[in-house]
Amino acid sequence: MGVAVKLYEQLAEAVDDQTRIRLLAEAIGQLEERWPTADEIPRRHDLRETELRLQKEIETVRKEIEIVRGENKDMELRLQREIEGVRKEIEIVRKEIKDLDLRLQKEIEGVRKEIKDLELRLQKEIEGVRREIKELELRLSKEIKQVELQVQEARIEIKATEASLRMAIHRQTLWVVGAVGTVVGLIRVLEWLLP
Repeated sequence: MGVAVKLYEQLAEAVDDQTRIRLLAEAIGQLEERWPTADEIPRRHDLRETELRLQKEIETVRKEIEIVRGENKDMELRLQREIEGVRKEIEIVRKEIKDLDLRLQKEIEGVRKEIKDLELRLQKEIEGVRREIKELELRLSKEIKQVELQVQEARIEIKATEASLRMAIHRQTLWVVGAVGTVVGLIRVLEWLLP
């Protein structure tokens, strides 16, 4: 399984930002382990020193050739072959450096692409979370408004109940007053009739 796919699955299962950050750090660590170490990659400075050293050796060999040229033609041919061998080695080293440079550039581009894809996925996830938060806020606002309406309706019902209770008490008071008045009237009628 590729690092990017594995990382995506782990990020999708992560429950908080701290876990996601730890997963990203581990993925970057794995990518760093795949990269060649500094000791494995010849530096341009090292190659330049090697090239200069080889050039000095070539110059030395050329001087020796000049000295020996008069004495031995076979020696000159052998030295020329050695020089050609050194030149070929330099070309091989240059080619290896170029290949290594190209390979590293491709790997770096791949890592950059993976990071960019990861950033896009994370941005999409963040946007999704933001949308969910907005939806939740809207739902809560609607529920709060409904509760406020229910409270207002309850207050109206309480006021209506209070008004009807007052009316009932008022009616009962009138009925009691009327009943007392009737009883008093009957007593007076009886007093008048019964001397």
